[in-house]
Amino acid sequence: MDIKITPSVLSGTAEAPASKSVAHRMLICAALAGGKSRIKINKTSEDIEATASCLASLGVKIEKDGATWTVTPPDAFPKEATLDCGESGSTLRFMLPVVSALGITATLTGHGRLPERPIAPLLDEMKKHGISCGDGFPIKVSGRLTGGKYKIAGNISSQFITGLLLALPLCDGESVIEVIPPVESKPYIDITTSVLADFGVKVKESGNIYTVSEALPVGGAFIAEGDWSNAAFLLALGARVSGLNPYSVQGDRKILDVLTSFGAKIKNENGTIQADISDLHSTDVDASDIPDLVPVISALAASADGETKIYNAARLRLKESDRIETTVQMVNSLGGEAAATQDGLIIKGKPQLAGGTVDGCGDHRIVMSAAVMAPKCENPVVITGAQAVNKSYPEFFNEYTSLGGKINVL
Repeated sequence: MDIKITPSVLSGTAEAPASKSVAHRMLICAALAGGKSRIKINKTSEDIEATASCLASLGVKIEKDGATWTVTPPDAFPKEATLDCGESGSTLRFMLPVVSALGITATLTGHGRLPERPIAPLLDEMKKHGISCGDGFPIKVSGRLTGGKYKIAGNISSQFITGLLLALPLCDGESVIEVIPPVESKPYIDITTSVLADFGVKVKESGNIYTVSEALPVGGAFIAEGDWSNAAFLLALGARVSGLNPYSVQGDRKILDVLTSFGAKIKNENGTIQADISDLHSTDVDASDIPDLVPVISALAASADGETKIYNAARLRLKESDRIETTVQMVNSLGGEAAATQDGLIIKGKPQLAGGTVDGCGDHRIVMSAAVMAPKCENPVVITGAQAVNKSYPEFFNEYTSLGGKINVL
């Protein structure tokens, strides 16, 4: 799907979609629990549905009634299963240790850039703890994951640590995960320990050491809180955004700090948050804990006064696209001035952008960031492959239109 956005002034209120990071973890915990769970997920996405589909392949019953998802674990998990992870790196990296801890002989597949995304460090540790697997993709695993001492680098993907944290409570005895510094995207690990605690599974954290005891999650009623990652696009458009937890452990809550450093004034009225983005200036951004915000930060920087530097973002080259290069292309395609560095970007802001055509590159965050740039453009913005938003925020363009955006499907 290709779309054309005619520049316009946006305003109004939008509800933040459910955090897919939280929803992934809650669905998996609920599937492993000793009883039925009900989870409120106000808006879904392809990534969330990928995790739900994988759980269904394991015999988990998932029923939806509006925003309420009822999750009922099976009486017994199958001995063999095939899991389609779609394009979701989270689903693959979370489900891989979980099915192994359950002793399921499994084939995990997917498409898009998923086969190219790093997985070897996680597999290498699992092979030391009872798991056999072949080379290449799809990934085929057999055996049963055992507890014990795990050691894994913290600067490749926090999802490796999350996968182990979700799986190891199913293993006998006590397990220890040592995360080798530097630890990047730690807030995503914090989301995991927080969700596990909600389900009654306690993780002891001491520095970079996580200790997990054998435990079965406890079912109950839960709410997947609003997603700061996707809310960042709405805030960058100047919208009022409801449904966000200002005390969330989500790392992308730092979008408020970034907006403030750009000179935006933040208003919080009864839990509805808005940023005044009318007069922004350049800033420097350390993206080590907030890599998913880099495209939208770049969209803001493109029209901010001065030169913005974004650094510690090298892992973006391994996302749905090479997100450093595709972000540079996005900014430059619309008349901005951006250049890639070894681990980030340098963007020289302009008061008004020309507009033009952006290749969405199959990347939901590139597509949404291009839409954020559109109101600052003199001419229309065409985005190719705009359906990529379905990965995380299928309703984004509906929200965009409700805020006054002018969109035509080409």
